[in-house]
Amino acid sequence: MDRIDPHATHAGPDPLRGGGQGAVPGGAPAGTFDPWRYRDQAGVADADLVGYKVEATDGGIGKIDSASHEVGGSYLVVDTGPWIFGKKVMLPAGTVNQVDHDQRTVSVDRTRDQIKAAPEYDETSHSDPSYRDQLGGYYDETYGALPPGTAR
Repeated sequence: MDRIDPHATHAGPDPLRGGGQGAVPGGAPAGTFDPWRYRDQAGVADADLVGYKVEATDGGIGKIDSASHEVGGSYLVVDTGPWIFGKKVMLPAGTVNQVDHDQRTVSVDRTRDQIKAAPEYDETSHSDPSYRDQLGGYYDETYGALPPGTAR
């Protein structure tokens, strides 16, 4: 299976899979990943997500400590609790796949390992443009990555 380039314009038969989704199940449609914007279909709107649980594709990662709805710069800060020794992680809004307001759960389209390997977050970095560029670039690269164990 070839890696889908999220920046390419795809031509040919069925460039999108699973009802308009990319190569990663539950992922953003191919070619449209914007790390700092919530997807329209995610169900975020202007909801206050603080306190919601966050689920990666392979398990829980923690609870939302703060959330931004900043135009072109939205993100979540997740308190990972004991999972990563009490650290917090910043997830760009584009990683949010779906919000279940009844269950107070936010699903993201990355694995726990991808989130754990992201550039380290500290309280002062969320507004630093170089940190945002680094973090956005990291998640943009992991968007096209195939799940572990998948043949290339």
